[in-house]
Amino acid sequence: MSPEIVFVLAIIGVALIFDFINGFHDSANSIATVVGTRVLSPSVAVLWAAFFNFIAAFTVGTAVAKAIGKGMIDPAVVDPDVVLAGLVGAIVWNLITWWLGLPSSSSHALLGGYGGAAVAKAGITALIASGWVKPIIFIFLSPLIGAVGALLLSISLGWLLYRLPAAPLERVFRRLQLGSAAAFSISHGANDAQKTMGIIAGLLVSTQHLFKGADGWMGHLYLPSVDTIPWWLILSAHGAIALGTAAGGWRIVKTMGTRITKLRPFGGVCAETGGAAAVFLASVLGIPVSTTHTITGAIVGVGTAQRLSAVRWGVAGRIVWAWVMTIPMAASIAALSYVLLR
Repeated sequence: MSPEIVFVLAIIGVALIFDFINGFHDSANSIATVVGTRVLSPSVAVLWAAFFNFIAAFTVGTAVAKAIGKGMIDPAVVDPDVVLAGLVGAIVWNLITWWLGLPSSSSHALLGGYGGAAVAKAGITALIASGWVKPIIFIFLSPLIGAVGALLLSISLGWLLYRLPAAPLERVFRRLQLGSAAAFSISHGANDAQKTMGIIAGLLVSTQHLFKGADGWMGHLYLPSVDTIPWWLILSAHGAIALGTAAGGWRIVKTMGTRITKLRPFGGVCAETGGAAAVFLASVLGIPVSTTHTITGAIVGVGTAQRLSAVRWGVAGRIVWAWVMTIPMAASIAALSYVLLR
């Protein structure tokens, strides 16, 4: 086996490690609300979320992976060094924000890292401007959509159910939250795992000459274009993110589940349902969005439905700063990594 092939296989391994860290870092997205309301214990919640992260492989297709693989970076610029440097930038920033307990976006860390490495190689022309429009717009839209959806759901259900006795209603919403948590976990896996698929697909297309005509299992690594994502790649990406979710990132779970606002099962159902609807819509449209931004906005929307003072705006402000810094910081780390690799 040639050194070039070994290097490419190693980068695929690093990409799946990023996917694992993505699940580990973003487990809070899927379980913070259900843990914050004490419907599930943390250990059961992560297994519940991990299972539905994997099930997402069979739901919304691969439109996001194709957008990442061919729509954001000029394919002529992509090579193993660019992909590896981009992954390093995303992984380092994810670990920094995990250590600080900040729910930053793994999606935007990956986009920033990938873009930063490409710019370090070929300048700003390496970026396909039209491919960045939707992801950048949705940096602002996804939390707003999540917040508005959760807010409207909270208000409408509140008006419909306010005459019913509280105790039986609480029991009903505790059961309903199992379904809403599952729905958000599926949406999380459906959007986030595809980003790693797109990166690996772009890598294999850029190095297809290494695997063209190969026999045996190595022949499955030959990928002429990103228009058809092979099942081994789909299942690998979803398996990695599910394992990462099962490992759990408890620092961020605490921030998301208890520090932004006080949640009860009713609010948890509204937040998860509003967030899941927004992420599913983006996944079907092929837009790589931040599930972190979306569920955080939804939690804020639920808190706002009670009263403005129910939201701890200081914590929310720290989270927003982490969002603003994610793409430039991941891009800077990736650019430095590319220079060192070269």
